[in-house]
Amino acid sequence: MTAPSGDAGDWVRVFRPGGPSVPRLICLPDAGAAANAFFPLSAALAPGIEVHAAQYPGRQDRVAEPCAEDIGELADRVTGALALWEGAPFAVYGHGMGAVVGFEVARRLEQVLTGSPVALIVSGCPAPSRSGSVGLHLLPDQDLVTELYSLRDAGSPGARDAELLKATFPAIRADFRALAAYRPEPGPALRCPVTVLVGDSDPAVSLDEARAWHEYTTGPFDLQVFPGGHGFPEARPEEFAEVVTAAVLRR
Repeated sequence: MTAPSGDAGDWVRVFRPGGPSVPRLICLPDAGAAANAFFPLSAALAPGIEVHAAQYPGRQDRVAEPCAEDIGELADRVTGALALWEGAPFAVYGHGMGAVVGFEVARRLEQVLTGSPVALIVSGCPAPSRSGSVGLHLLPDQDLVTELYSLRDAGSPGARDAELLKATFPAIRADFRALAAYRPEPGPALRCPVTVLVGDSDPAVSLDEARAWHEYTTGPFDLQVFPGGHGFPEARPEEFAEVVTAAVLRR
């Protein structure tokens, strides 16, 4: 793990600031996504939670930067940005690829900070030992478009939508390449509670793969199943926000 760099300005966006004692939620995006994917969640969460989101290189205001192609590198850099949170209560949330990044961030934060995360919350992702993108980064453009729309629970894309999506392909392919190469290193289990959320028809994760997250914590474990596919957080925003709020506030 690299030393914390404290470069929060590059790596973290603050959507809803709070006070020094307010619990903080750091959100890690899915493959190809950016920090603004969490605007709806930040608006739906209960008051009293300060919402931050990681902004990976290679997208939006960081589009000129080369994409990271290693999950550990992403986790190191996000951890460096959050190492300034010493003493503040916080939780980590990731969806899809962001779940394994979040797991690695939580691991690192438990090493470098005095306190453990309040919780690790993951959605739409198999347990680390079972994760991977199974070569999605190698698909031809049109096949990749079809696969992405399937994951987003959407129908067939129109021509304009497909072209807009292709503009993000460098980041998407880099993220899928990183996910395909990811293997969790041996290490102690997390001490914090882990909450796992999964759609009952998610093509990217089975219930058994979601349940396997229990192997990665010595703290409380909670698995909740939602109707829907990989995009269930967007389809059921209020219900989803209630569960995330409860996990962050531990109620």
